[in-house]
Amino acid sequence: MKKLSFAVGAAYTALLAFIIVCIDNLIKGFMPIGADKGFTYIAFVAWAVYFFSGCTGKGGIRAAIGYVVGITFSIGIILLGGLFASLGFFAVPLGVFIIVFLVLYLEKVPWVDLIPAMFVASGCYFGIMTYVPEASFATAACVELVYGFIGLLFGWITIEGKTCFAKNPEK
Repeated sequence: MKKLSFAVGAAYTALLAFIIVCIDNLIKGFMPIGADKGFTYIAFVAWAVYFFSGCTGKGGIRAAIGYVVGITFSIGIILLGGLFASLGFFAVPLGVFIIVFLVLYLEKVPWVDLIPAMFVASGCYFGIMTYVPEASFATAACVELVYGFIGLLFGWITIEGKTCFAKNPEK
């Protein structure tokens, strides 16, 4: 890749990152939780998820499905942890064991087989539930899906733009 083409691609990607931060500043006040915090990190993580999902529209859809499934299973872990509360220390670990066991079977289901996206979504969801005191199952899911889908969209925009630059390196 020519130095100028690389610089243009880097500037383009940096501009997209700038735009994501601006979007966060514009929408965080409309989110049901964390209006004073913002959740840019979720968009950036989802942006990376787009890249490891194959950098295709189909991969992006699989990642979006993975986010929904990961959030859903995170709620299941929390509920099972409560159900097993009498086990003390082992309550949540047992919930994790059961849910992860089930999640891994989704690897055999077309379109619902992007297990890493589920784990990333789950990690972000637990982060919200742990560090945003006013978070509920629904509000945390809403925020994560909004920012996650923004990140996946920007992953797609990144690849489309860089593909365009590669086809027209003199521009």
